[in-house]
Amino acid sequence: MNSLPSPIGAPPTPLLSLPRLADRLGIAAVLVKAENRRALGNFKSLGGTRAARLALARLDGMESDGDVERRLICASDGNHGLSVAAAARDAGVGARIYLPHHVSAARAARIAAMGATIMRVQGTYDDAVREAAAAATRGEGLLIADTTADHNDPVVRDVMAGYATVAEEIIVQIESEGLPRPSHMFVQAGVGGFAAAMAELLTPAMALPAMTVVVEPAAAACVAAGLEARGPVQIEGTLETCADMLSCGAASAPALAILLRHAAHSIQVGEAALRDACPVLRNSGGPATTPSGAAGLAGLVAACDRAEKRRAIGLGKRSVVLLFVTEGLC
Repeated sequence: MNSLPSPIGAPPTPLLSLPRLADRLGIAAVLVKAENRRALGNFKSLGGTRAARLALARLDGMESDGDVERRLICASDGNHGLSVAAAARDAGVGARIYLPHHVSAARAARIAAMGATIMRVQGTYDDAVREAAAAATRGEGLLIADTTADHNDPVVRDVMAGYATVAEEIIVQIESEGLPRPSHMFVQAGVGGFAAAMAELLTPAMALPAMTVVVEPAAAACVAAGLEARGPVQIEGTLETCADMLSCGAASAPALAILLRHAAHSIQVGEAALRDACPVLRNSGGPATTPSGAAGLAGLVAACDRAEKRRAIGLGKRSVVLLFVTEGLC
């Protein structure tokens, strides 16, 4: 396997071929990018750390930074907050991470172990986003967000650019390991940043029909709503799902613009399908993960079970599907 430079100095994560799973689903091949092997156990380590480092550099380059505390602030369902906390620790600055009520004690403890201050929000992820933004507006720190309504937000764009490492590795691995080019990728989405980055960078390297399918929990399908409305919308409800890393109520504007440009399709899956995807993946030779990490597979299984969906996205016996296991067990 060729080695690519990484922002965190780590080797590429594996790209696995799962023939048993492909046979089960009636397609030619299933490739799985094992981001559970990434630093911190998830792909978010590539985005949050990069954006935080660049934001601190911009702050240091300003003539006057006395109005902003040298602290990193973000809202998170867990993994983005962990990456920002790690970046703060490495930079020797403080971090304040706003977590909605559903984030587990174990995930919160991992973030706190990095030296960050946990701010619990009695509400949804979107409530945490608003509280973090308000704190940054008051000058309490630098906001390292991974979602925004501003198409030109430099921090969110830096986060998405950090995910490019995943796509670059896949392109090299397909070539060097003699793997087939994917015709479809099923990518789970919270606010859509990772899915958008993959669509933007991998589509030119894919085989036809070069289809991006965004997979979300039915209880938190904000990207689907945004694709239909052709712009971010706030969805209603508690957003409660076992895929808790995807519990988001509004898509990120720059991510949604990219997904619309690539004509991404959308599929929503229920809680049982999200849970079932984990043992299906593991029993097929894939990594152990959470419902969030296996959500792409849940969407693929759902698509394979619906003749009309298969036809709509051109999924057939010759299709090669790329999946992403976005985190390990937590």
